[in-house]
Amino acid sequence: MNWLNDPVVQSSAAPFLAALIVGGAMLPVRLAGLAALAGFLTTVYLVGNFTFSPLTATRKIVVLGIAAALIGVVAGLAFRPTRSTGWVLGALFGLSSVWVFWSVLAQRPLLEAFLYGAGIAALVVWLVALTVSLHADPLRAGAAGLALGFGSGVGAVLGASALIGQYGLALGSACGAFLLLAMILGKRAAAGTVLTLTASVLGALLGASAMMLAKLPWTSLVALASVPLLVRLPIGARAPGWVQGVVASIYALVGAGAACALAWHASRSPIA
Repeated sequence: MNWLNDPVVQSSAAPFLAALIVGGAMLPVRLAGLAALAGFLTTVYLVGNFTFSPLTATRKIVVLGIAAALIGVVAGLAFRPTRSTGWVLGALFGLSSVWVFWSVLAQRPLLEAFLYGAGIAALVVWLVALTVSLHADPLRAGAAGLALGFGSGVGAVLGASALIGQYGLALGSACGAFLLLAMILGKRAAAGTVLTLTASVLGALLGASAMMLAKLPWTSLVALASVPLLVRLPIGARAPGWVQGVVASIYALVGAGAACALAWHASRSPIA
């Protein structure tokens, strides 16, 4: 079983397979969006970080990822999401982001801590609100999650944070598995609030963590914030599902690619 110790397997193949299995199993109850959490937690387990003591910033992200999925399930089953749902959930997790990075922010000067905290909270609110609004469109939702995961993951690796990078790549792989299901099955693979909330919360917090704990430039987060906007570009309603999924992914990955390019440029800079 040494192959399970391979970082590539841990952050790509394993979460993809786990997400595919869970997503497929949850299709009948319209909770295929749990694929995102299943894939992510698979990597958390494989890297040996499935513990919550001490409760570091990275482990708090895992806690909020689980909370996002649970809230997403409840929100999706208990009531029909409205236009304000994403903003309400965004505000909730935006405030929670301050808790995640409190120990890091407390070590910075007051003004700097305030600016970083407010900026991270704004990023979370923005990404959650715009991504959750895609809950009824599984192709766009899956493509957005794919890009948010890969954008934050590759950016973190370039910023010299292997663990955060693995987490981000796992999220991207898991959302990629869901996207594959959506490309094959269409709206039978319901994204719902569970996938959109999980992907946006984890994507935002992993990106912010790479900035706070590694060397990811804040400009990369600005580029990452464009993903839920780019994925809304026209994809051709009459095209086959797999074509729509590919086009939506290309749109979303433009934002993720820009985030990675900015991270690469910062890593090459002598100042960095």
